[in-house]
Amino acid sequence: MQKIKKLGYSFYSGTDVVKIARSLLGKILITQFNGIVTSGRIVETEAYEGVTDRASHAYNGRRTSRTEIMFDRGGKAYVYLCYGIHHLFNIVTNKKEVPHAVLVRAVEPLEGIDAMLKRTGKKKPGFTLTRGPGNVSKALGIATSHCGCDLQSKEICVIDDGFRISKNNIVASPRIGVDYAGEDAELMYRFFVKGNKYVSGKTA
Repeated sequence: MQKIKKLGYSFYSGTDVVKIARSLLGKILITQFNGIVTSGRIVETEAYEGVTDRASHAYNGRRTSRTEIMFDRGGKAYVYLCYGIHHLFNIVTNKKEVPHAVLVRAVEPLEGIDAMLKRTGKKKPGFTLTRGPGNVSKALGIATSHCGCDLQSKEICVIDDGFRISKNNIVASPRIGVDYAGEDAELMYRFFVKGNKYVSGKTA
C-alpha cells in the first residue's frame, strides 16, 4: 500500500503544465481553516501555459498586482475573483518567472461535508456542491485572501493517497469559457474523470 504523501515542490516545479494538470486528477485537495478540515478528490482541471497561451492571465508576459504570484515558484496558490463573485483556485507550476498554472474546476467531496454545506448555504449534499471552480473554492473555504499560500502549509495542500485513475477514464477537451483566446481556445488543456457527476461543463 502506498504511503499517503503531500505533493512537494518537485511535483509542482515540472515544466509541462499540461502533464501536471492531468496528473492532479485523483489527488486530494485539503484545506484547514480555524480547525475545520475539508477535502475533495480532484476530478477536473485546466492547464494554462503562461506567456504563450492567449487564455492565460499572464499571456504575453502581462504582469499585474493580481497575477504577480503566477511568476513565483511552483507550489503556490493563485486565487482570483471572477465576475466579482467567484473565487477561483489555481495551482502555480514550473519555476520562477514561468507563469504556468492549473485551475481546479471540480472535486468529489471527502471530508467536512457539513462545513461545505454551511459555507455554500446548501441544505443537503448533491453534485453541485463542488461542481465548477467557484463552488470548489466556496465549499473548501478558499478566498482571494489565500492567494500566495504555500501548498506545503497546513492551510491548503494536495496529497497523493495512492488512488489512481486509469488512462481510459481520463478525458481531454478544450477549456471552458475561453472563447476570447482564439486558436488557443481549442487546445485540449482540460482534463476530467469520465462519468464523474461532479465534473462541470461538457463531459463528452
